[in-house]
Amino acid sequence: MRLGVIDVGSNTVHLLVVDAHPGASPNPYQSERTTLRLMRYLDAAGAITEEGVRLLVDSIRNAVRIVREIGVDDLIATATSAIREAANGPEVLARIARETGVQLQVLSGEDEARITMLAVRRWLGWSAGEVLLFDIGGGSFEIAQGVDEYPDVQVSLPLGAGRTTINYLREDPPSREAVSALRAHARAEFTAVRDELFADRPNPKRVVGTSKTIRSLARLVGGPPDPVTGDLAQLHYAGLREWEPTLRQMPGSVREYLPGITPERGYQIIAGAVVLRTAMKVFGVETLTISPWALREGIVLRYIDALDGRGADPVTSSLVGLQS
Repeated sequence: MRLGVIDVGSNTVHLLVVDAHPGASPNPYQSERTTLRLMRYLDAAGAITEEGVRLLVDSIRNAVRIVREIGVDDLIATATSAIREAANGPEVLARIARETGVQLQVLSGEDEARITMLAVRRWLGWSAGEVLLFDIGGGSFEIAQGVDEYPDVQVSLPLGAGRTTINYLREDPPSREAVSALRAHARAEFTAVRDELFADRPNPKRVVGTSKTIRSLARLVGGPPDPVTGDLAQLHYAGLREWEPTLRQMPGSVREYLPGITPERGYQIIAGAVVLRTAMKVFGVETLTISPWALREGIVLRYIDALDGRGADPVTSSLVGLQS
């Protein structure tokens, strides 16, 4: 079957179309993304502005147009922290449904962590053992750990690369003092959850990073995956520490020309680097393995599992009358 997934994040509206059936790996058919940076369209009360809502509606309407042109058997549409935490989130969801026909299903931060862990486990296999997962979004930072397909412990923190850029690093390039303030805040948040939730977990056999921000940093610091051996990319703490001062001194318009850094990530990559390095420091991580599968792939896998009569219930279809 052909399945479409619309993922409304804090930075982008991403459409992924895959061919999938039980017992097989999802085969990507088409991928389209629209950069929104919804965190920039929040008013003083934390509501998404009219301009932001119009851009969001237009992006989803365009994704639906592509889905109809391709022809899919089902469509799943989800939203994460930007809409989840917006003061007018329910009104935005209702307007999207009214104007596009798409019922966005809002995932909690814990759901994001659980579904992403499923994708990572399926990619790495059972031999990966105890896995510690870091996932940076635009609005939130998820951490999960466990030995099974779903984690034994997970947490979502408001430390996404877009959110922390807006809250701490508004100047471009940011001052040393602003970076230090962000680092101190992130250290306090990570230390608290480490001591409260992760203290009794065994040492992970592998620490894994997902998300576009982490993949971009890994490409910059450590290079791409090996095309011959298939070895996954890695990101080393030492390399990230060496690159961070250089990133801090560059304006966003220059960062976007660095290897692995796309224009939509250039403005927030320094915040992502600071927060990720702080997390690695607090949790004692020297090296991250980069998983190419993350939340969207996890949503697809849950759907396939349900078709096969196993696993958790899938996120349900988001568009009525898709084939009409």
